[in-house]
This record gives sequence, structure tokens and C-alpha cells, in this order.
Amino acid sequence: MAAVEVTVPEEPNLMIALGLAVILVLVLILPFRVKKVEENLEPFFLVMGIIAVTISGLWSMNLIIEAIEAPVKITEVYGIPIGIFQVVLIVGLIIHYFNKPIYSALIGMMKKIGVRTFAFIFVVLFGLASSLISVIVCAVLLAEIALVMPLERKKKVEFIVIACFAVGLGAALTPVGEPLSTIAVKKLSGEPYHADFFFLFDILAHYVIPAVILLGFLAAFRVGKQSVENIGIPEYTETLRAVIIRAVKVYTFVAALILLGGGFNPLIVWYISKIPPEILYWVNIVSAVLDNATLTAAEIGPALTLTQIQSALMALLIAGGMLIPGNIPNIVSAARMKITSSEWAKVGVPLGLVLMGIYYVIIFFLKL
Repeated sequence: MAAVEVTVPEEPNLMIALGLAVILVLVLILPFRVKKVEENLEPFFLVMGIIAVTISGLWSMNLIIEAIEAPVKITEVYGIPIGIFQVVLIVGLIIHYFNKPIYSALIGMMKKIGVRTFAFIFVVLFGLASSLISVIVCAVLLAEIALVMPLERKKKVEFIVIACFAVGLGAALTPVGEPLSTIAVKKLSGEPYHADFFFLFDILAHYVIPAVILLGFLAAFRVGKQSVENIGIPEYTETLRAVIIRAVKVYTFVAALILLGGGFNPLIVWYISKIPPEILYWVNIVSAVLDNATLTAAEIGPALTLTQIQSALMALLIAGGMLIPGNIPNIVSAARMKITSSEWAKVGVPLGLVLMGIYYVIIFFLKL
């Protein structure tokens, strides 16, 4: 999701800031407290996004166009536009018409190597591959894999949340992985960093790759020992209408996050971007509900030191896995598996806080 350029007044406006703070609190609380909101997350975020932009007074044709176009052109892979809407729809249609041979192949692999090894391989594989084939494609495939695994629902949710953390982290290693990395490289392409295709890999790989492998082991551990002898092909129950509706819901969610990020630009420019790095690291937990591409555009710049860039990006990446709105893979997987905000948060928030604590020590104290 590209960050839209907007003109924010230089002087903070207390009423606007207060209004946006109220919206942020509602976005953080209502999905967990009000069942109707939890069941209708996409329209809720769309309404909140519209209200946020209205409060900020930042309506523009560019923002409207971005909200309309972003879901169908969220990033580019080797010059080819990739949109979350069409990927979700196309893969959904492929699974709808060819689910038996696809599920049969996945089950055959599980029977050969075991569910634990299967979980480890796919979390690490997609976590690292997401930087080359796009986070969207990896997320859609992971959701289908999770549905086939012979696990109770609670363990399936755990597996997919852990996998989405891995995919979200891995996608940041190159500009083709996700919008956050594309924007970061663009912002740092001039003096003094001259960021190129491998810039983020060079500064983040020693943090990201061990985390992805660790998450692979965690997924294998949480899956536990599962019998694979009597695994059968699961019954596919989705209608064609459901496949299309899911793609539309994902489209709506992404458009809503564009508006929400645009509306929250004043808070980001006036306050968040001016916080000292050690504190900003933790403040970036707001990435769990806000578009991390927008936060990246506001926070990352050539004036920052390498440590500041690394800490800001790692915080945004980790926090993005904590709640459903935080990252593209979360949105895709939650939609496919019908995971509620509460289900996701029970796994994502503790895991995210632990990872953030570990990397805070590594970056600011050990200075690795």
C-alpha cells in the first residue's frame, strides 16, 4: 500500500489530534468488545477511515484514487503489478475448482514428512520466499495449507498467526516483498545511503532470517505430534459466491486502511515521527492497526542513522503481526479462515510483545 503524499499543517491542532485519538481508541477496542463490529470488521474500518480523513480535513482526489486502486495494485514484482484483490480471487477460484488434487498433494507430503516438519518447512519457506514472490501470494497459499492440516481450530489459528509473522518479516528484505520495503528503499535511495535492491537485506537480514527460522521451530512445536495415517482430504464447502465475497471483503479492508492511514497522518507527523527512537520503537505498536507503509513514509528518511532505521522498521514489522489489520497476510488469512479479532489477538499480541522485547534488547542494548 503506497503512502499518499498529503499536506499536513505544521502547527498541531489539538481538536484534530483529540478526535483522531478517539478514533484510534475505538479501532483498538471495539473489535474485541462489540460482536457486531468483530463480525463486520471491513465496513467498520472503512467507516473509521472515512471519519478519520474527515476529522483531519485531508480529503483529496489522490487519496480517493489510492484507496480505490491500492487493493488491485498493492505492489510490483519485477515490473508486474500485483493486487491483493485479484490474487485472493484467482487463487480462491483455483482452489474452488481444483481443490481435490491440491489438497491431496499437500496431504501426501504431510504423510511423508510428518505434520511438524511440514509446518516448519512451509513457515520458513514462505517466510523467506515472500521477499521474492510477494507477501500476498505467500499469505493466500499459507491459508489454504493451514486449512488442510489435521489440527483442531485453536492450533490452526496459532499456526497461521505464527506463519504470518514470518511472512511479514521476510517480505521486508527486498522492495518487491511488500509496500513497506518499497517505500523504505525509495525514501533512502539518495544520499547518504543510496539504497538499492539489496539495501534492506544488508541491514535487516541478520535480524529477520533468524526470526523466521525461530518462528518455524515455534510453529512446529505448537502444532505438536499429530497422527498422519488416517488423514483424509477435507471436504471443500465454499461456494463460488463465498469466494467472490471474500475477495471483495479483502478489497474493502485494504481500501479502509489506506483511508485510515491518510486520516492519521497529522498524528504521525505532529507527534509519532518526532519521538526519540528508543520510545518510538514501542510507540510503533500502532502498526498493529495502522497501515505500516504510511508510518514508514513518515518515519524513515536519510537523516536517520542506520540504527534508527533498523529499529523503526523492525518495530513496524513485528507489531504488524499482532492484530488482523496490521499486515496484508493477516487480512488475507483471517478472511479465508474466518479468524476473529479476539482469536488473532490471543496469539498475536503475546508473541509480538515477546519478539519486540527481544529485538529491543538486541538493537538498543547489545547493539548487534
